[in-house]
Amino acid sequence: MQGVAVDTYTHGHAEPVLQSHRWRTAENSAAHLVPHLRPGLELLDVGCGPGTITVDLAARVTPGRVVGIDVSPAPLAEARALAEQAGVTVEFGVGDGYALAAADDSFDVVHAHQVLQHLTDPVAALREMARVCRPGGLIAVRDVDYAATTWFPASPGLDRWLDLYQRVARANGAEPDAGRRLRSWAHAAGLRDAVATTSAWCFATADERTWWGRSWAGRATASAFAEQARAYGLATPEELQEVADAWLAWAGADDGWLGMLHGELLIRV
Repeated sequence: MQGVAVDTYTHGHAEPVLQSHRWRTAENSAAHLVPHLRPGLELLDVGCGPGTITVDLAARVTPGRVVGIDVSPAPLAEARALAEQAGVTVEFGVGDGYALAAADDSFDVVHAHQVLQHLTDPVAALREMARVCRPGGLIAVRDVDYAATTWFPASPGLDRWLDLYQRVARANGAEPDAGRRLRSWAHAAGLRDAVATTSAWCFATADERTWWGRSWAGRATASAFAEQARAYGLATPEELQEVADAWLAWAGADDGWLGMLHGELLIRV
């Protein structure tokens, strides 16, 4: 099956990207939703990637039906294997967030993690999520706000990375500072019963810094992000290597610390 031809995904599905996606769990990436789950709910996960969050959510709503979709087939075999290993039933498939293959009022919960920031029309995607969500059900979204990312020690190389990432994402018609915009997008979609919260990822231990720094060093030189930066004329291979080196230098600093703020929204349909 071919991937659905929609918006350009800034990160792509190279191994350094999937490495970070595999780390995500319901606890560290969907804590705002977890208290609202119960056995028997039917849940759709939009942009499921390798399925780590999806499988965690499925364990909480079993025996309810769970569907995970992604714009690309690339991570789905891994997602299916993970569900089988965990002993939960999840239907994984390729899908288009602008045209979900589900009837109106099909799910009790529609979840999307780090998805809206990559879309050229996040308002349309929210309307589509609302279409397939049952009256009284929940839409749960969470997106990073790149401009609010901060680190120590100071690093001109990471300053260049953040500026470059934002320029590449916006060249794709996406919004890297999505976290602060979630409520406005929901209102534009006609969804006003929404509770906004924030949470953050923090990478500070030696193991966390090594893992996160190597992930981004790899993305800077060997991922869709790197390819797009070169293709758009925004960075040379040498400049991308400098960004990668900055990530590795940060990872090696024993007082290194990085925080990434996320916006979250629970929308009652």
